[in-house]
Amino acid sequence: MPRLYQTFIPFQSLRNPIFARLYLAQTTSLLGDALTWVGLALLAFEFVGTGASEVLAIALTLRVTAFVIFSPLAGVIADSYDRKPILIISHLIRMMIVGLLPFVQSVGQIYALVLALNIVNAFFTPTYKATIPLVTGTDYPQAIALSSSTEQLLGVLGPGLAGAIAAFIGVRQIFFLDAISFLIAAAWIASLPGQLRSPAVSMRSPWKEIQLGTSWLWSESNIRFALVMQLVGAIAGAQILVNTIGYVKGHLQLGSLEYGWVMMALGLGATLAALTLGRLFPHISRLNLILVGAIILTCALISANTGGIFLLMGLWFMAGIGQTWINVPTQTVIADRTPKEFQGRVYGAHFAWSHLWWAIAYPMAGYLGGYFSDRTFWIGGLMSSVILVIAYLNVKPRLHEHEHKHSELEHEHLHIHDEHHQHSHPTSLNVAEIHSHLHYHEPFNHYHSHNHDRHHLHHD
Repeated sequence: MPRLYQTFIPFQSLRNPIFARLYLAQTTSLLGDALTWVGLALLAFEFVGTGASEVLAIALTLRVTAFVIFSPLAGVIADSYDRKPILIISHLIRMMIVGLLPFVQSVGQIYALVLALNIVNAFFTPTYKATIPLVTGTDYPQAIALSSSTEQLLGVLGPGLAGAIAAFIGVRQIFFLDAISFLIAAAWIASLPGQLRSPAVSMRSPWKEIQLGTSWLWSESNIRFALVMQLVGAIAGAQILVNTIGYVKGHLQLGSLEYGWVMMALGLGATLAALTLGRLFPHISRLNLILVGAIILTCALISANTGGIFLLMGLWFMAGIGQTWINVPTQTVIADRTPKEFQGRVYGAHFAWSHLWWAIAYPMAGYLGGYFSDRTFWIGGLMSSVILVIAYLNVKPRLHEHEHKHSELEHEHLHIHDEHHQHSHPTSLNVAEIHSHLHYHEPFNHYHSHNHDRHHLHHD
């Protein structure tokens, strides 16, 4: 089968046996996550009745807070040690935590266990994301797209399946099945041969390594633009997740069934968008795809207050496409623009910053839903559009670094030395750090002109 044709097959990456087992572990743990959150919702209702939504809102806040605080450290650990035991241990700890949930007797105990569970999640997810490019080589765009589409699909189908299981075996018993899913996922990872270790690199104090990941995240122009576009996606996405229920049941005077239709349309749009990425990646640049996704998402949101249930379903289907086209290409941009030995730290920093956007967006969506319920989507879409335009005018790289002609013959760029970028430096310079220097391009050639006293970016 021709190589070009193979890249268009969404499941082509599963021919890699190591990624296939990682993917099975992820799918199993995602089913476990669905069981966890459905079980928590039902458990909260047992304690506080209709106040369960407030309990879940606090639980989601604790989730995001854990991600923001602990993910950068997780990235440092992922670059420092073999990732296989990190993934196994994180699954086993989650198994033990959810195994305690059937025995809780108060809402406070729920909060404590949710916080502990998501601290562990903060270590698992960046490590897993950084491992995909490590084990798949040049096929990582298809692997990332498949992983994301599975996550989106289970986000749609998982809660319904979990609800049916809970109705059959009971609310508290669902957590025992949840714990078994994490044990199975750990077994899949334990079956992998050898180590999952990034290329060797000298490590300093954890705080300096956290700074290194964040510095790369914001210094690399393509990643910086993608991250700002994720702020657009978070503001719009929070409006959808927080305020759709009030709009459907309050403004449209419809029921839970119609609300389920609308949210399913969102999930289906996201899933189909992820499955198309394997075909789109060879033909459209990552940044342009991210930009198109942001435009689709904001346009869908701005128009959502103007029609009934069927228009809303169509718009939320488009919003799902837009959100996926922002988030999945961002992961591939990080893999494209970051040497493998630094990807754990950069993915960890990205996971923290992207969830910080949601920590900002959720309260904003709640405020708009409470005071402007009849036009909350229009206001949220307008806010997203303003950020999108500002980012496009001020943050978007006009030309890809080292991929096209530069607008200036002599310029600076940040880089780290890897197998693709080597040249000599003064012995006083640590080339494992991010640094910059003058870079000169001739029409048919280029060479590096050094001035490290003035252009070295220090991380001391």
